[in-house]
Amino acid sequence: MAVPARRSSKTKRLKRQSGKGLTAPKLSFSNKFNEYHRSHHMTEQEYLERKGKK
Repeated sequence: MAVPARRSSKTKRLKRQSGKGLTAPKLSFSNKFNEYHRSHHMTEQEYLERKGKK
């Protein structure tokens, strides 16, 4: 296993991790239910509708 010869500084570590920030989820609008939902996920109403059918 590779081990660094010298300790990395806080600045170098933070610069390397700077791109890991949080992003907002992508939202889509459902015309059928007039609701926003996460892409490729069901709306709450759609979930309840499908759950009631079974």
